[in-house]
Amino acid sequence: MKQPKLGKRISELRKAKGWTQEELVEKCNLNVRTIQRIEAGEVTPRSYTVKALFEALGVEWSDQDEKSEASLDLGSSKKWIMSGFVGGIIYFILSFFEIAMDAEIMEGIGFYTEGYIPVKLAVLVFYSLFLFGYIHIAKVIPNNVLAIGAWVLLGLNASWITVDIISFTASPFLLEDYFVVKLISVGLGFILFGFGFLQYKNLWSNVAMILGVLAIITGVLFVTVIGTVIGLITFTLFEIGQLAFMVWLVNDGGRKSPSAFALNH
Repeated sequence: MKQPKLGKRISELRKAKGWTQEELVEKCNLNVRTIQRIEAGEVTPRSYTVKALFEALGVEWSDQDEKSEASLDLGSSKKWIMSGFVGGIIYFILSFFEIAMDAEIMEGIGFYTEGYIPVKLAVLVFYSLFLFGYIHIAKVIPNNVLAIGAWVLLGLNASWITVDIISFTASPFLLEDYFVVKLISVGLGFILFGFGFLQYKNLWSNVAMILGVLAIITGVLFVTVIGTVIGLITFTLFEIGQLAFMVWLVNDGGRKSPSAFALNH
């Protein structure tokens, strides 16, 4: 990889982690002036220096030739993100049916009981696919908080859907018994996920801040339980924002934004 592209990528990787140049120096035994000159594109570092920098930043480096680059699986990244987008669209539609079914069952009406289990299983599959898209984004553009938040939400979703199905099979009215615990746990998951988006504020200030704040507000409203109705509104806005973010990242975000380095060819 040649300058200035190399310097920009190193700078973006560093900012994605929220590190200063001094903090990066401590992790790879270089001096600040060297980092400054590399990021500014003033010098082309030797391969072992580049390798040390990328390893410190948590990205693998392939040193096969002079044009070697950080070994990011771009094709796979785009496939995962777009698969997550499709899964998110289907999940978004199914979630309306899921919420309506839960409400009907807890009220003792049971209007949607025949399709309850199939819808729950479909939500599990497509929401998991949606979150896997974000787990992959967090790997390509290093973000441990976002990855952990996505895994937590995935685990909570799988656990609660299992409980929903078991409860429904035994007695639909048991759904109401754990409703509060379910809301609080999912709310905490959204708060963590929201802080994950805030980790990208150095790369995409407005986009990351909006998504992060929406997720945190949704989580807080769910945790309070009494704010659930308003939380469903912010949740809907957050889901739409996530879907839009995926499309933007693969298209304009990947081609036009220098910060979206992982999707640039």
